[in-house]
Amino acid sequence: MDSKKLALLCRELADNRKAENIVVLDVKEISSVTDYFVVASGTSEPHLRAIMDEIDGKLRAEHDLRPRAVDGSLKTAWIVLDYFDVIVHIMRTDTRAHYDLEGLWGDAPRVAPKRKARAKAKTAKA
Repeated sequence: MDSKKLALLCRELADNRKAENIVVLDVKEISSVTDYFVVASGTSEPHLRAIMDEIDGKLRAEHDLRPRAVDGSLKTAWIVLDYFDVIVHIMRTDTRAHYDLEGLWGDAPRVAPKRKARAKAKTAKA
């Protein structure tokens, strides 16, 4: 799976667990570390766990993908799943505001979410 498709899938999986303010940053032109950052917020430790489990579990079960590293913890309110070309940051809202990754990587273009087939069909009927 190419890195953009993986980043968009991670966004979708985070959305499945009602992650807030999900952003995909295309950092491949300004970073030698990865191609995409996916940044998502959760409201509590259980919410962070649910988002992490959804991403990790579905990627393992459906695509045989495992993160090469997992860093952070629920206690620190910031979990990082490193899939090499895509790094997923799951943060509590206050932690995200404090570290401001989007500001730090402000030169990176944001990747627009892909539209779901149903949303397109509804638009076409209207």
